[in-house]
Amino acid sequence: MPEDLLSGNQPSQSYDASSIEVLEGLEPVRKRPGMYIGGTDERALHHMVAEVLDNSMDEAVAGHANRIEVELHADHAITIRDNGRGIPVDPHPKFPGKSALEVILCTLHAGGKFSGKAYQTSGGLHGVGASVVNALSDSMVVQVARDRQLWEQRFSRGTPLGPVEIVGKAPNRRGTTVTFHADPEIFGHHRFKPARLFKSIRSKAYLFSGVEIRWKSEIDDGETRQEATFHFPGGLSDYLKETLGTATTYSALPFSGKVDFQEKFGEPGSVEWAINWTPARDGFIQSYCNTVPTPEGGTHVQGFWNAILRGIRAYGELANNKKASQITRDDLLSGGCALVSCFISDPAFVGQTKDRLSTESAARMTENAVRDHFDNWLASDTKSAGAILDFLVLRAEERQRRRQEKETARKSATKKLRLPGKLVDCSATARDGTELFIVEGDSAGGSAKMARDRKTQALLPLRGKILNVLGAASSKLGQNQEISDLTQALGTGLGTKFVLDDLRYDKVIIMTDADVDGAHIASLLMTFFFSQMRPMIDAGHLYLACPPLYRLTQGAKRVYCLDEAERDAWLEKGLGGKGKIDVSRFKGLGEMDAKDLKETTMDPGSRKLIRVSIDEDEPGETGDLVERLMGKKPEMRFQYIQENARFVEELDV
Repeated sequence: MPEDLLSGNQPSQSYDASSIEVLEGLEPVRKRPGMYIGGTDERALHHMVAEVLDNSMDEAVAGHANRIEVELHADHAITIRDNGRGIPVDPHPKFPGKSALEVILCTLHAGGKFSGKAYQTSGGLHGVGASVVNALSDSMVVQVARDRQLWEQRFSRGTPLGPVEIVGKAPNRRGTTVTFHADPEIFGHHRFKPARLFKSIRSKAYLFSGVEIRWKSEIDDGETRQEATFHFPGGLSDYLKETLGTATTYSALPFSGKVDFQEKFGEPGSVEWAINWTPARDGFIQSYCNTVPTPEGGTHVQGFWNAILRGIRAYGELANNKKASQITRDDLLSGGCALVSCFISDPAFVGQTKDRLSTESAARMTENAVRDHFDNWLASDTKSAGAILDFLVLRAEERQRRRQEKETARKSATKKLRLPGKLVDCSATARDGTELFIVEGDSAGGSAKMARDRKTQALLPLRGKILNVLGAASSKLGQNQEISDLTQALGTGLGTKFVLDDLRYDKVIIMTDADVDGAHIASLLMTFFFSQMRPMIDAGHLYLACPPLYRLTQGAKRVYCLDEAERDAWLEKGLGGKGKIDVSRFKGLGEMDAKDLKETTMDPGSRKLIRVSIDEDEPGETGDLVERLMGKKPEMRFQYIQENARFVEELDV
């Protein structure tokens, strides 16, 4: 229900030019903060620090700064200071009445990193980082030491409180100092955590050996050092050594190195890496581009693994080990602990928060750079190379054995397992590539049954909302029919008895209606998986389907829209067909015909899926949030709704 109906006011039936709202300056950021920093939660709050710190790191990487200071104040304000060139304070040529400093901090898409003239490589690219932080801070003070003068300008919620002005002399100082306090109107009760800041700041120092970062905190959380200096001449090699600690590794020294792209390919940038294998822990990869973490990887990670995989297979062939050809990327990740950092000009990221790199050339340059060095490293240390090869071959054999056992088990699964009668299973015998869609109701199940790929896609219809498992007794879980059906269909146990290898499907996809009830059912299911089958989420097997809300048709042209904003955008620009645009709203999956459902939600070639994951930096925060929203204490749920209700601009009930 639209907001004006909730307030008792009937909306105007007229729709003319006066109905069009234009957000000027930094208003869009405060109106839709999620579009710029990924939300208004604790992760988004800490991303504000990263946006400002990245600007200082860009100065260091460009060779203009060698020291950065980060200070957390008692009132949770943050100060970030560097000894770089300082943000220009002279009048901007396109805006004579404003300084360049004010333009940068008060205008979206304004910065010095578009042309590549001021920075060959940079973490800030879209010209929105500093201005977004300004917009979402109730106070920001910027000081610039430049040309032996100290300049200062103050802002509040993106608005200048006065012009930039000289506040003193700075004969022996240069650089930029930014102090900001996050706006509680935007971030509510969330506050900066010293431990989280400490970890991210330290990782920045590893990524560029030429910078020294000083940390100071006026807040004592009892576990984080209140003062520290980070400087790591060994770069990622030092980082990996500290991360692995005393764990046994198959090589005494990691395979590490750095290649300048300019020298090798004639393009600006570089790549640095470090990797070792250990039987003592699960493998991991942490990747970065221009000092910005890319937790979802991207093309540079793809190129890195291609180089390692092809290199180890080639070495196995030289060593006359025929089983080396069976090694896959999954085997490399098993016990393989890797760090990859690249610097490239004009990188393309997916989203403003830059979680994944999509620059195609990064894959090619990274693979070629790493491959040459890896071949030489394996040949120069045959003892370590042999140990790593034997370990990876063993992992490949174990993987194949598990797969064969799984195939055998699946062939007779209907005989051995008491599968629920509502389950519409797929015909594939192997788990790889199979999917289980959890749908609400028989009507949705009917459409999905016709839209599915019978070979790889299974369906399990649920009737109504499943039990909220938080606080429920184990006996209650066993008696609940929906939970029993779901557990039997997946082939796993619950809680401490859960066995990931027994999971019968590669992807488990929650597919509910795009309305309030559907969202509630999805949240109950995610709570169930989080509390009873957590390893399934950690291994990346749980997904959310993205069914559309609207179908727009104009002649022979047809598009689907996930929400009102996408619908309005298409209505404004048109579909390119003839005649009037017909708008259809899907009230539920059961109303969609099989063709629509397949094209938009179930076909791997055209659908969109959201992988459910848990923040690796702060896994405890996820548990706390689940407890607040789904636990037994209604006052905690009410408090959360009160704190976050201001961000809901439109309800659809």
